[in-house]
Amino acid sequence: MRKVIYWVHQSLDGFIEGPNGEFDWPSMGPELSAYSLELTDRVGAFAYGRKVWEMMSWYWPRAESMSTDPHDLAFAPIWRRTPKVVVSRTLTGAEWDAQVVGGDDLAKEMTALKEQPGGDLLLTGGAGAAAALTALGLIDEYQVIVHPVVLGGGRPVFPGGAERFDLRLAGSCVFDGRSVLLRYERAAG
Repeated sequence: MRKVIYWVHQSLDGFIEGPNGEFDWPSMGPELSAYSLELTDRVGAFAYGRKVWEMMSWYWPRAESMSTDPHDLAFAPIWRRTPKVVVSRTLTGAEWDAQVVGGDDLAKEMTALKEQPGGDLLLTGGAGAAAALTALGLIDEYQVIVHPVVLGGGRPVFPGGAERFDLRLAGSCVFDGRSVLLRYERAAG
């Protein structure tokens, strides 16, 4: 069965966006970029919540015309060729042949996706979709990149109301002498 991996960048104080929605603080140095590209190149599908989907589907189809950043130029073709899933209660369809799930039975829809053959599902960013899938016990692995910045407020990685659950550290790594990957799996039982 495929896993759902939650890949998220966070500040040291636990936020995925600053107080004004800013996301200008993650630093994609060469080591973190290489890890990110390897991870995204091997998964079977990208999954996004609606808000992150809107940002990704606007930027990545035209990234080469807007950026000269080596990471952006390497990721854009990966993004375009990888199947996409959007977790949303409000969308009924999405561009780029993305499949929309989250209607009447999110658990059933995501479980069916996990049971399909192929590589893992990579849920990127977004607190709402991650919270919904976490509450259903459908996220198998959490890959949290902690960046050396304190934002002092904003959108937390895990919004209020999350139920307590235990995790097991599966690995950690320092990238570029700045950011730290904490890789957790759900604890058994």
